[in-house]
Amino acid sequence: MIVDNIQKQIMDAMKAHDEVKLSTLRMLSSELHNFKIDHPEMTEEEELGVVKKEAKKRKDAILAYEKAGNKARAESESAELAILQEFLPAEVDDTDLSRFVDEAISETGASDISSMGKVIGAVMAKTSGNADGSKVASLVREKLTK
Repeated sequence: MIVDNIQKQIMDAMKAHDEVKLSTLRMLSSELHNFKIDHPEMTEEEELGVVKKEAKKRKDAILAYEKAGNKARAESESAELAILQEFLPAEVDDTDLSRFVDEAISETGASDISSMGKVIGAVMAKTSGNADGSKVASLVREKLTK
């Protein structure tokens, strides 16, 4: 379980005096704890969902800080994101993602942009959620508008 791994890494970060890692892991531990209060029988899949949600928050914050010209905060969020990504499975590479999109388009019979939601849903199911949703949407839009 991710929770057990986090607790061990918190101890390691404390010993190493790694403040960024320590604060990020404590935040993640807190989020998992809060989720567990509402879902006492938390599965590993749900744990991954919490980590993905926190990673998405960091990605959104990085974009916002870069857009605002606050490079220092963007770098700080990037450091936190790198720590969170240690707990996530690797994302599907671009070649496989393109293949999954092509398969989903043929399986759903999509021919225009109005079927985009069905195709995205099929791709996300094929990738088990290990693909960036915005990247999938962009690729699907590109292929359906050709």
